[in-house]
Amino acid sequence: MLPRTGFTAVVMLLASSLGATAGNVSDGDLASARRKMIADIEHMATTTATATGIQKFDQRLVDAMAEIPRHAFVPTSMVSRAYKNVPLDIGHGQTISQPFIVGLMTQLLGVESTDKVLEIGTGSGYQTAVLARLAKEVFTVEIVPELGEAAKATLDRLGYANIQTRIGDGYVGWPEAAPFDAIIVTAAPDHIPQALVDQLASGGHMVIPVGEDVQDLMVLTKQPNGTTLDRRVVPVAFVPLVRP
Repeated sequence: MLPRTGFTAVVMLLASSLGATAGNVSDGDLASARRKMIADIEHMATTTATATGIQKFDQRLVDAMAEIPRHAFVPTSMVSRAYKNVPLDIGHGQTISQPFIVGLMTQLLGVESTDKVLEIGTGSGYQTAVLARLAKEVFTVEIVPELGEAAKATLDRLGYANIQTRIGDGYVGWPEAAPFDAIIVTAAPDHIPQALVDQLASGGHMVIPVGEDVQDLMVLTKQPNGTTLDRRVVPVAFVPLVRP
């Protein structure tokens, strides 16, 4: 098993270490970089399998990430780095998650084609797009208006018709659309919001990083009696889940 510190060093690549490069990037270069990204995250899934419990990403997930243009979700200055297996700064103190972490969290969520999914933290909209390729409906909440509006514009431009967006407080979820078969939280609260637990359907899964500084990536499964079975997967580092 990888030690906690070893795994943390692998997955917690800090945005501050990333050097943005601008310039024109050809479609061929982007396609090649996307294929390399997929190879990188599949290899990483294999090498971290003991720690995560994930031996291999589902083919539906791999196909989705192989087709979604991640470069469309990053600032122009970051396009040449869009398919690196690292997080990238998207402004407003937020990041687009490392592709491996996007894959890992989505795999842990276990999204089915009939599912209604709630995402807390739209950010760039890339994780939203991955979910939309796998689920029937996606409801996504972003507290930063500029990010939420930009993500909606990108998702609309790319033709996603099964996504509903909202600017608001992620801690309260989207109660009028509940229950949700799956809930994913892409920023870290210091505790698990009870409102999100309440909005999770019986038998549903929530994937959420919890804590301050270094967090635990957790998977919660809702039981018929309303309680949850909680499992800590690996240490991760996310930006805090912001409140109004």
